[in-house]
Amino acid sequence: MRIDEFTDVRYAVRDGGVAVIEINRPDRMNAFRGRTVDELIVAFKTAWADRAVQVVILTGEGQKAFCTGGDVKQRAETGDYGPTESGMFEIGYLHKLIRDIPKPVVAAVNGLAIGGGHVLHVLCDLSIAADTAIFGQTGPRVGSVDAGHGTGFLARVVGEKKAREIWYLCRQYSAHEALGMGLVNKVVSLKDLRAEVEAWCRELLEKSPTALALAKQSFNIDSEQRAGVAQLAHTALGLYYQTPEALEGRNAFVEKRPVDFRKFRR
Repeated sequence: MRIDEFTDVRYAVRDGGVAVIEINRPDRMNAFRGRTVDELIVAFKTAWADRAVQVVILTGEGQKAFCTGGDVKQRAETGDYGPTESGMFEIGYLHKLIRDIPKPVVAAVNGLAIGGGHVLHVLCDLSIAADTAIFGQTGPRVGSVDAGHGTGFLARVVGEKKAREIWYLCRQYSAHEALGMGLVNKVVSLKDLRAEVEAWCRELLEKSPTALALAKQSFNIDSEQRAGVAQLAHTALGLYYQTPEALEGRNAFVEKRPVDFRKFRR
C-alpha cells in the first residue's frame, strides 16, 4: 500500500522534520477499522524510514474525536474489523510501531480519546490535549478489552488503582482530570492545540535525535514484557469476540439500548 492510496489516514511532512499522521474517519468519530490500522502502520513505517523526519504527531480529523477505538459498527456489519492487506487485524503491530519508532511521537488529542483510541494516545511519548478532549475506556461495556499495553502500561502511567478504575468503571474524564492524573502532559484551548503541539515539536527538534532514541528505548525496556502479554491478549480477544457475552456488548452498542450482562455473571 502506498500513501497516495490512503482513504482512512492522512500523512504529511512539515518543514523542519515533523510528520503528521491524522486519522480521517470523522463520520465514524475516527474509529479504526482494519484498513485504518493498515494505513497507520504504513504511515509510521514511512516516518521511521524518512531520515528528514525527527518527530511524529498523531491526531484525528475534526474537532470531535482523536480516536474512539475499534469500529464497533464495522464489527456488527461483518463480524470483524473488515478486510486488511495481510488478512490479519494488526492492531498489536501498530502498538509496537508507536513504541519502537526511534523518534518521539506526540499525540494531539483534539476530542474523544476513547477505548482503543485511548490506548493509542497512552502509547505515544507525549500527549497534548485540547480542553474539550474526553478520555476513557469502554471495553467492559461493549464486550471488549485490551489486556496488553492498554491495561498494564496504563497502570505505569497513572498508577494501579486509577488504571483499574478507568477500566472497571468505564467512566469518562475531562482533559483537566487527565492532566491531574498524569495521563496528559498539557491542556490548552482547542484553538491553541495545533500551535502548542508545534511548539513542543520545535523543542524536540532542537535535541539530539540519537539521545532521544536512546532515552525512548531505555524507557521502553522497563515495560517491554507487556509486548508478549499483548500477543496473548490479542489471541484471547479473538476468541472472546465470538462469545454470546461479547456479542451482547457489541449489539447493545449498535442498537443503542442498555446492555444486559446479568446472565454472564460468574
